[in-house]
Amino acid sequence: MTYQCVSFSITDKVAHLALNRPAALNTMQPVLWRELIAILTDLQRNAAARVLVISSTGKHFTAGMALDVFGNDADSGIALNDASAGGRANAAPQLDDMQQAFNLIERLRMPVIAAIQGGCIGGGVDMICACDIRLATADAFFCIQEINIGMTADLGTLQRLPKLIPEGIVHEMAYTGRRLPAQRALAAGLVNEIFESHDAMLAAALQMAREIAEKPPVAIWGSKQAIHYARDHSTHDALQQMGWLQSGIWQTSNLVEAFQAKQQGRAPAYADLPPLHSFTDAKYELK
Repeated sequence: MTYQCVSFSITDKVAHLALNRPAALNTMQPVLWRELIAILTDLQRNAAARVLVISSTGKHFTAGMALDVFGNDADSGIALNDASAGGRANAAPQLDDMQQAFNLIERLRMPVIAAIQGGCIGGGVDMICACDIRLATADAFFCIQEINIGMTADLGTLQRLPKLIPEGIVHEMAYTGRRLPAQRALAAGLVNEIFESHDAMLAAALQMAREIAEKPPVAIWGSKQAIHYARDHSTHDALQQMGWLQSGIWQTSNLVEAFQAKQQGRAPAYADLPPLHSFTDAKYELK
């Protein structure tokens, strides 16, 4: 399939989605949202890959939301009408619709690795905060740009970032609009590793993805579920949930395969996650 804003491929169970409008600094607009949602929904349903790498092209990862998206014309952008109570009431469901793309990243049944070069601004921070692992180039920086244009960030940064880095740094970024450079992002724990070049970073991201793709997908899914649950709940509740989770996904055959593969000097072979079938797509005939 041909996309206007991204390139997308799957090789050896590794999916790679790259923002691909470098001349426009990979700014975000409704076409990108539609393409992201379509790709992520298909990955979630069909499990055609075991890990997703999100990268970008050009000088910057993304300059954030395209400003021409905002306006009063619903056909050409996002019509946020603050002239009436009804118009303002519509803002919440519209934001919920926009948040969906990044929620899909977080909920994907596979890990998501972000490979970030140059500026990761505004909506870009919302996006990478929803990913599981973040790698960056030495020239990367992160900026909650919304405050610099007179608004509050509203697509996930202020909800996810405080769970990734110290809250004081989040306050600083959210109130001042200052850039968080790569080295400080590494020290704060936002990124896992820094690389001197885009090529080196992307190679490392794809290598990490290949290592993940060799592991049993159901155990990777279980790990992601447990980590996210523990992030949002008490240790007691998370341990209880872990018992329920493990009882549901335990698969002795995976352990046997791991041991046998090691003894035989080969790569283990694990079953893919099965496709998800939507209730609304069921071929049901009225009786």
